[in-house]
Amino acid sequence: MSSATTPSTSSTEGRPLWSVDEHLEDILSTVHPLEPIELQLLDAQGCVLVEDVTVPVSLPPFDNSSMDGYAVRVADVAGASEEFPAVLTVVGDVAAGQAEQPAVGPGQAVRIMTGAPLPPGAEAVVPVEWTDGGLGAGPVTSMTAHSAAPEGASGEVRVHRPAEARAHVRAQGSDVRAGDRALTTGTVLGPPQIALLAAIGRGTVRVRPRPRVVVVSTGSELVQPGESLGSGQIYDSNSFALTAAARDAGALAYRVGAVADDAETLRSTIEDQLIRADLVVTTGGVSVGAYDVVKEALSTIGDPDEEDGIGAGSGVEFRKLAMQPGKPQGFGSVGPDHTPLLALPGNPVSSYVSFELFVRPAIRTLMGLPADAVHRPVRRASLTTDKALTSPAGRRQFLRGAYDEKTGAVAPVGGSGSHLIAALAHADALIVVPEDVTSVEPGTEVDVVLLG
Repeated sequence: MSSATTPSTSSTEGRPLWSVDEHLEDILSTVHPLEPIELQLLDAQGCVLVEDVTVPVSLPPFDNSSMDGYAVRVADVAGASEEFPAVLTVVGDVAAGQAEQPAVGPGQAVRIMTGAPLPPGAEAVVPVEWTDGGLGAGPVTSMTAHSAAPEGASGEVRVHRPAEARAHVRAQGSDVRAGDRALTTGTVLGPPQIALLAAIGRGTVRVRPRPRVVVVSTGSELVQPGESLGSGQIYDSNSFALTAAARDAGALAYRVGAVADDAETLRSTIEDQLIRADLVVTTGGVSVGAYDVVKEALSTIGDPDEEDGIGAGSGVEFRKLAMQPGKPQGFGSVGPDHTPLLALPGNPVSSYVSFELFVRPAIRTLMGLPADAVHRPVRRASLTTDKALTSPAGRRQFLRGAYDEKTGAVAPVGGSGSHLIAALAHADALIVVPEDVTSVEPGTEVDVVLLG
């Protein structure tokens, strides 16, 4: 795999370290937005629009009533009051969806329902609460159902208040007009956008699909939640965290149960998953231990056009980054379709922080989102802590934090250990300590990556 940048010259045990920015730049220069497809509206939820959508028909498509009441002529209700009501002859009903409407002539009214077309001759709608509902008594609070009192569409109605022209009438095109641009390229389709598309008659829309992300955790010590723990075993939390994080980022994410520390098993598992993957994420097995099998498995998984990775035919490169947590990382492509693969460390916090910094931006890039929507927002915040925070020289440290938007302050949550997952559950931000800073005093302004 050819990298977009050259690794930093700093090293540990003679091996070069990549900076966080170099690694991220290499990922984003390799990952490209998915090709557009035509999808049904509900399938397009969460996707990015790749076309401007023009309104073919005005909304509303006709003048209609915003109230249950009576369609009237303004002159016929001028000066009306409870003491001297306007008495009008009811000549019919108009319900929503009704094709033909009775005309309203002088001294006449038509009973009308919310959303029903304004009948010919009518100039305004008086709410039913302004009338006696055709019952010959005082003001009513609601309209009697047609099925219960069909005679309500005939006889007389007393109107107790005047109405101005167009009162309680939704004008044709008052929402959008035919020819208007309803949505623009780059819009992420949420429920309101889906509603608008449906309202203007669009059954399908052209979008970039949501990326399909397969998450694979590794480790013979991992047990699925709900099962009993044996000696030396722990529950697999990483695959759940990363699958949930991928979905939160906008992907269609699939979780694969933990794979034991066996290179051949892992290799065949990943190869089997490639058919449903636009991106593969592994967690664990990327360090320097004797049982770190991800390197071994990916060395021969076969990206036929790549020759410069670990082992012949591999498109995955394993690196050490100048960051804490998350020093060991892997990135490349595998399989005949050159599916991008990010290999993350196995410690829970290292894994999650790595996801936020590298995998989430890759997912958002695959979606075709604009640059300002690819990354989590960053804020400046005042550090609230009892004592100075320490950080290793030459490493960019990411500490879990609780950010207070009202005060613009951030406080550390838990310690710096990469296994402290309980603290992560209570954090909503990452406190960033730059590579050239080894101590941060209370009150210092720091960059904060917002996670929520």
